[in-house]
Amino acid sequence: MRVVGLTGGIASGKTLVSDTFATLGAPIIDADLLAREVVAPNSDGLRGLIKLFGDNILSADGTLNRASLRSVIFKDMSAREQVDALLHPMIRALSEKRIKAQDELGKAYVVHAIPLLLETGQQNRYDAIVVVDVPVTLQIERLMARDDTNEADALRIINSQASREQRLAIATDVIDNSGTVEATVEQVHVLHTRFNLSM
Repeated sequence: MRVVGLTGGIASGKTLVSDTFATLGAPIIDADLLAREVVAPNSDGLRGLIKLFGDNILSADGTLNRASLRSVIFKDMSAREQVDALLHPMIRALSEKRIKAQDELGKAYVVHAIPLLLETGQQNRYDAIVVVDVPVTLQIERLMARDDTNEADALRIINSQASREQRLAIATDVIDNSGTVEATVEQVHVLHTRFNLSM
């Protein structure tokens, strides 16, 4: 089974690409969902965060208050590093488990949607890396529209991630999402056919 890493900068259109792969029957393992799973109530991840930062990072119902955690790690770089050191191995182990389950089902390929693939140094895990690509100017435009933010904040978020050039350098395949939805969907169909044939 081929393991395909799917990545791209913020507001590049990864969700459209991932959803299209899913409609074609490809199993999707979403790193963002795994990240939520490892900090679910009564999880080792949540217990670890409470041990690090106290229970003031919890909401009234006992779930993780993401805004509270964000405010802690925004002010303190070492806190961000502690969170990453705690949660990244858990997320990776869970993704490996889900990939193995798809392999046992006899799937031709699985898509691992992982926004920070390059930033977390995981480029050697995959048989193929699909990068969803748009010009930075379009990223800024889409991010401002999506999150109702200003240009300076949008650019700050974009600059906190790997650069467009760095992502393209590790890509085995690039999906250009600067055109129409139909054009993007067509590119996904082409890759789906190829990944199924190269089992």
